[in-house]
Amino acid sequence: MTTLSFKVRGLDCAEEIAILKREVGPLAGGDENLAFDLLNGKLIVTSGAPGCSADAICSAVARTGMQAVPWDTHVAAATVKQSIWTRNARAGVCAISGATLAAGYLVHASAHGFLHAFAGADEPGHDLPWFSAVCYLAAMVSGGWFIAPKAAYSARRLLPDMNLLMTVAVIGALAINQWFEAATVAFLFAVALLLESWSVGRARNAIRALMDLAPAMARYRCPHDGDIEEKPVEDVPVGVTVLVRPGERVPLDGVLSKGATSINQASITGESQPIEKALGAEVFAGTINNEGAFEFTVTKPAADTTLARLIRRVEEAQSKRAPSEQWVERFARYYTPAMMALALLTAFAPPLLVHAAWKTWFYEGLVILVIACPCALVISTPVSIVAGLTAAARAGVLIKGGVYLEAAAHLRAIALDKTGTLTHGQPEVQEIVPLNGHTEHELLERAAALEAPSEHPLARAVLRRANAAGVIYTAAEMYQAVRGKGAEAFINGRDFWIGSHRLLHEKGGETPEVHDKALALEDAGHSVLVIGNDNHVCGLISVADKLRPHSAPAVQALRKAGIERITLLTGDNEGTGRAIAAASGVDDFQAELLPEDKVHAIEQLMRDYRHVAMVGDGVNDAPAMATATLGIAMAAAGSDAAIETADIALMSDDLSKLAWLIKHSRRVLRVIRQNIAFALGLKAAFITLALLGYATLWMAIAADMGASLLVIFNGLRLLSQHSETGRG
Repeated sequence: MTTLSFKVRGLDCAEEIAILKREVGPLAGGDENLAFDLLNGKLIVTSGAPGCSADAICSAVARTGMQAVPWDTHVAAATVKQSIWTRNARAGVCAISGATLAAGYLVHASAHGFLHAFAGADEPGHDLPWFSAVCYLAAMVSGGWFIAPKAAYSARRLLPDMNLLMTVAVIGALAINQWFEAATVAFLFAVALLLESWSVGRARNAIRALMDLAPAMARYRCPHDGDIEEKPVEDVPVGVTVLVRPGERVPLDGVLSKGATSINQASITGESQPIEKALGAEVFAGTINNEGAFEFTVTKPAADTTLARLIRRVEEAQSKRAPSEQWVERFARYYTPAMMALALLTAFAPPLLVHAAWKTWFYEGLVILVIACPCALVISTPVSIVAGLTAAARAGVLIKGGVYLEAAAHLRAIALDKTGTLTHGQPEVQEIVPLNGHTEHELLERAAALEAPSEHPLARAVLRRANAAGVIYTAAEMYQAVRGKGAEAFINGRDFWIGSHRLLHEKGGETPEVHDKALALEDAGHSVLVIGNDNHVCGLISVADKLRPHSAPAVQALRKAGIERITLLTGDNEGTGRAIAAASGVDDFQAELLPEDKVHAIEQLMRDYRHVAMVGDGVNDAPAMATATLGIAMAAAGSDAAIETADIALMSDDLSKLAWLIKHSRRVLRVIRQNIAFALGLKAAFITLALLGYATLWMAIAADMGASLLVIFNGLRLLSQHSETGRG
C-alpha cells in the first residue's frame, strides 16, 4: 500500500469532493481509499491498485477541471514568494468580471437609458453598443474562468452540477439576446464561489491561528558547553534545557526542571485560569508563561507536541463526514438533475402545449436553472461543521470528526469512570494496617517492591508513601500482573502478592479479622490493597482519591443539559463506589468491574438509551469507550494514548466541558438545520415565482448569492461562540 498526498486547486466545496470521488475513486480501487482535507484543499490516496501513480491521479483530477499538485511540491512552492495574482487568482477574475460588467452597463445605459439597459430590452433601434457587447463577453469569460472546465466535465459525464447549471443559464441568456443578464449571472456566481472559498479560508485561518501559537524560535542550553543558543524549534533536540522568560510563549512540550511560575494553558486545554507549575510539572507548546522565568527539559520534537497533534487531529476531522453532510450530498445528487428536468419542462411544455411565447418560458426555464443551483445548500453544512470543530478546539475540546460532533447532540446517557474523571486521579495512602507480626515499615517495603513495575494510580500512591517514609526496597523478581486484581512476584526468593479484596478471596487467606477491617475501610470509601505471602496476610493498605471540586456541579449541568442517566463505573470496591457516587450526585454506580465488565455495562446502557458516552482516561477504559456511541477522554493534554484512543478528547481535567460539548453540538445541529431550511425554502419560493412568470434572472442569482451569504455567515457564527465554562 502506498500513500500519496496532493494539493487540489479548486477544492473548496463538498460537491467538488463528490466529483473527485467519481473520477479518482476507481483509479484508487474505491472511495474508501480516498481522504479529503477540505480546509487545506488536500487529497490523500491510500492504495495498492495497479496504475495508481501520482501522474495518473494528477491526470484524473485535471479531467474534472481542477488541478492536483503533489503535496511536497506544493509545500516547497509555498515557501517561495508568490505573485499577488497567483495568491488571489479567484478574486482577480471576479474583479475583472465585475469591472467589465460595470463598464459595459454604463456604456449601454448612456446609449439607451439605465432602465432599458437594466431590463435588457432589445426593441428595434436599441441595438447593443459594440463596446458593451465586448465588456459583457469579457465579464462572462472571466466570471466563468474557474466554472467552465468543471461544467465541461459535468456535461461529458452526464452528471449535472451547479457549474453546468450556471453555464447553461449564461449560454441560454445569450441565445435570447439578454447580454446584460448573462454577464450578471456569470459575475454573481463567481462572487458566490469566491465567498464560498473565503468561508473555507476563514475556517482554515482559524486553524492556522492555532499553529501560530507556538513560537518559531527557542533558546536552549547547549549540552556540550553550556552556552545559550537560539534556533528554530524544529532544530531543537529532545532532552535539552529550554529557557522561558516572563510573558513568553512556551516553544515546545517538556517537564519543568528549574523555577516556578503560572501558565495560561487556554490554547491547549481551554482553562480560563492560569495553572501553577512547579518542578516536574508538564508544560505545553503554545501556552503563555506569566510571571516567573523557568527552565524545562524538552520531551517531544516540534512535530509531535500536544499542540501539533491537536492541529493535525482537527484537520483530519474533515474526512469524517457528519450524517447531515452525507444527507446533503445524497440529496444534491438527485436534486440537481431533477431541477434541470423541471427547467426543461418549464421552457418547453407551455409553448408546446398551450402555444405560449417561446422566449418568455425559455427565459423562465433559465431562471429555474439559476435558482436551482445547490451552492447554498451544499456549502451550508461543511462550513458549519468546520466552524463547530474549530470552536470546540479553541475551548479545549478536540473532536475527531463531524460524525462525533453530531453524535454528542443525541446523547441520552453517560457513563463516567471514577479515577481521573470524577476524582483527581492521584490517590494517596490513608491507612497502613500491619497484621500477623509485621510492621508498617515491612508492609511498605513489600508493597513498594510489588508495585514498582506498575503504572496504576494506586501503585504510584504506595510508591510515593514509601519514598516519603525513606523505605529502601529490594526489586521484585518474576513479576506478573493479575489483570484487574493485582500482581504477584518473588521478593528475596519468597512468593508475595498484592491486590484487591477479590484477589484475597481467590488466595483463600481471608480471616474474620481481615474481612472486618477491610470492610470498614471500604465502607469509608477507601480502596484496600491486601499484601500477602504463601503463608498469611501481611497487612492492608488503604488508598483514597478525592472528588474533584467541580465534579458534582458538572453532573448537575449534565442533567440540566438533558442527560437522562449518569452512571459511575469503577474497578474499585463497593464502598468506594458508593461514597464517590453519593458525593458526585450520579444516578447509580457499578463497582469492582473488570474492563470486560465495563463493556457489558455500556452494552446494557446502549440497549436502554441507544446513545451513550463513556468518559474515561482513554487507556484503561479503551474497550468500553470503543463500545459506546462516543468515547471521551479526560485530561488528554500530554497524553498521546488518550488523544489517539478517544473520539473526543477533553484537553483539561474539567468535567464541566461535557455539558458545554453537548450544548455546542446541539447549537451546531440547529445552525445546520436553519441553513438547510432557509436554502431550500428560498429556492422553493423563487421556483414558484418562476413558474408563475414573475421571476427574473438577476433576481434569481441575487437570491442565490444572498442565500449563500446567509448560510455562510450563519455557520461562521459558531467560530465566535464562547464557552459557558470560561472560554470558547
